[in-house]
Amino acid sequence: MTVSEGAPAWRGGFGRLWTAAVVSRFGDALRTSALPLLAARLTGDPLAIASVTACGYVPWLLFGLLGGAVADRVDQRRAMWAVDTVRGLLVAAFALAVALGHASIPLLLLLAFALTTLQTLFDNASTALLPSLVDRHALGGANARLMTGQQIAGGLLGAPLVPLLLAAGAFMPFAADASTYLAAAALVASLRTRPPKRAPRPAGSTLRREIGEGLRALWQDRALRTVCVATLLCNIGMGALIATLVLHVTRWLHAGTAGYAAAMTAYSAGSITGGFLAQRVARRTGRIRALLVAGTVQTSALLLMGTVRHLGALVAGMLLLGAMNMVWNVNQVTLMQQHAPESMTGRIAAAFRTSSTSGAPLGALLGGVVAGAYGLNGPALLAAALFGLAVTSLIPVRKPDVPVVAPQESATAGRAPS
Repeated sequence: MTVSEGAPAWRGGFGRLWTAAVVSRFGDALRTSALPLLAARLTGDPLAIASVTACGYVPWLLFGLLGGAVADRVDQRRAMWAVDTVRGLLVAAFALAVALGHASIPLLLLLAFALTTLQTLFDNASTALLPSLVDRHALGGANARLMTGQQIAGGLLGAPLVPLLLAAGAFMPFAADASTYLAAAALVASLRTRPPKRAPRPAGSTLRREIGEGLRALWQDRALRTVCVATLLCNIGMGALIATLVLHVTRWLHAGTAGYAAAMTAYSAGSITGGFLAQRVARRTGRIRALLVAGTVQTSALLLMGTVRHLGALVAGMLLLGAMNMVWNVNQVTLMQQHAPESMTGRIAAAFRTSSTSGAPLGALLGGVVAGAYGLNGPALLAAALFGLAVTSLIPVRKPDVPVVAPQESATAGRAPS
């Protein structure tokens, strides 16, 4: 298959969806980079700082499955722009509170929890909407372009601006994030998509029953089930690393805020490179083997970051980590979209995300404990061990692999429960 055959058409709504995703990611980068720095100003407790990150994942455990079931019932476009509007208003209110000097750790925890609760519906609706905007054989290219564009906006453009915005005022990154949410909502609302085609729900069908169908469909698909477990292990490791990264940089390496910005920029630059590599690696190896390659490189990068006490080692490790994380994410999401029947994409995506993301809050809290007990480089070494386990778990399913082109509808539909 040539590159052009796997490229999505920018017309038909994909270009507008891409623009909305990129604009929103720019604002998210400002907020997510500023939150740990703001938390570090408010407290020196590693566990309290890590709790801010952990609280941003907890809603996936509570509402993730519900968000997927709702996404399969409603007009996904309307759900997305409505959620972004509400998130924009919430972040604007938070920016005002920060500007008035009312910032506190409890308020940071509340914001993280509220935004992620809304994200459970938005992300599942977005995953389900994309296959209706591009051809199935172009899903890999579409996911790569979406994620790469988001990294360019968030990493190369957004994250480096955070120190400058913070210097102008602690509220500035959050005010900018609020405006991008509202702009993205307007773009998504302008999409002209047909209402999703769904068969009438059986009599007596409930959200609980539909959630169960999504969980069973995920469990019955051996490839998706194994990738989900591997992603769970990686998320525990990444939760530990990201929750304590600001301490790793500013206190273990003594690199200050500039060093933290350099690390985040390196991660984003690597992610952009990975966006160009993701489809090429998949064409040569298949999607699951692409995950094996990505996980192996990430394990090595984490070992480098946890053992070499030098900012250059951290930057190089974050560069590799970002590149291979993009290779992993593009192929994992595409694998899920290709396996899921259209009527169940939201629920299967929710089951996958909820199951795999459940490790992130545990990892964030574990990272805080490890950093306090064994040293600030401990979370990076813990993450390396967990990534190694993830790679090992994928080995049994490397054959048969998933083709880069979409499977036949009959094969895909056969994976759905009756």
